[in-house]
Amino acid sequence: MRRPLPLSAAALALPLFFLLLFSSTADAHNITKILAKHPEFSTFNHYLSITHLAGEINRRLTITVLALDNSAMSDIISKHFTVGTIKNVLSLHVLVDYYGAKKLHQLSKGTTLSSTLFQASGSATGTSGYVNITNLKGGKVGFGSEDNGGDLNSFYVKSVMELPYNISILQISKVITSADAEAPTAAPLSLNLTEILPKQGCKAFCDLLIATGAAETYQSNIDGGLTVFCPTDAALNAFLPKYKNLTAAHKVSLLLYHGMPIYLSLQMLKSNNGVVNTLATDGGAKYDFDIKTDGEDVTVKTKVVTATVTATLIDSEPLIVYELDKVLQPRELFKAVPEEEDEAPAPKAAKKKKTKAPSPTASDGEEEEDADSPIGSDESDGEPEDQKSDKDGAFGSNGQSIVAMILSLWLSVLLV
Repeated sequence: MRRPLPLSAAALALPLFFLLLFSSTADAHNITKILAKHPEFSTFNHYLSITHLAGEINRRLTITVLALDNSAMSDIISKHFTVGTIKNVLSLHVLVDYYGAKKLHQLSKGTTLSSTLFQASGSATGTSGYVNITNLKGGKVGFGSEDNGGDLNSFYVKSVMELPYNISILQISKVITSADAEAPTAAPLSLNLTEILPKQGCKAFCDLLIATGAAETYQSNIDGGLTVFCPTDAALNAFLPKYKNLTAAHKVSLLLYHGMPIYLSLQMLKSNNGVVNTLATDGGAKYDFDIKTDGEDVTVKTKVVTATVTATLIDSEPLIVYELDKVLQPRELFKAVPEEEDEAPAPKAAKKKKTKAPSPTASDGEEEEDADSPIGSDESDGEPEDQKSDKDGAFGSNGQSIVAMILSLWLSVLLV
């Protein structure tokens, strides 16, 4: 028979249970932010960003980065490689496995081959994308490209940061040389957004970008990474009556609201649930929205509408374009509506008309019309107070059920 759990132990178990239940999942690693704390790697960090290797590193769950300090990076810069070639060289320094300092000195048989992002890219020929790691005498660890005749031309210096078994950043002494990685590469094709969008079914959206001048802002962000949410032509044509009522400046803001100044693949989008900024974000003007994932479905949720990502129209890093079934309407330009009205507007509106007391200042139907129209200078865009009371609470009605469940579990521990 099991012994009863002491009261003191049970009391300690309760806050621990709460902590485990409500603690948020740790953020994924961000190589750019990590290296920003180490200025001696600033050049290496810069080229990880402009080659978009930083995004590939951040998407990996298990990764080892062989970092080069500013002095070692001068060897690459002095050769005046194209950005494409620099990407190949640096991708040879990203191992798709976890190696901490301890593991380096405890290699089975003293040596191993590790695949890299260069091998994974498909640009490497044969096994040139593999790196030989050898534990030498006296605790020295050497690194060399597999296509370099086994020459270990770079050596372990120190561990910069380790998060087992997620990401490890190790400093090495020199660039790992590889004739294959350093071979000339063709310049990347120029991505012209206004040429791409019409071919992908986004002609109506593209026409508005050009007419308002917003296309220039989109185009200027492509090199650094750009995610575009393009409403279907049908959705945009249905929205045009509201669009025409906006001022010229608000039209630009609405269009910029459909872009994000970062490349987010579908996998990254699904794991990036939460509030994100847009091209329209500017200081106090938030112009943000929520990304939500439900299984394979991804939605973009503003306080006014919820749109569903229905297709990926183009994915050519640093540019990705998604198709939406609705036009995104920011709360800065349109009155927010309760969540349930956004999901099912017609039934909810009918129900409210039957139960709500007559307003002395507004006729029937005015409230529903205002919720969909551009905000006036003296109108509030807040939510109804009865909606706020549930949302502002610590748990709300669903939270009460959670608390009841926790208390029940706790009592069962005490009584066992």
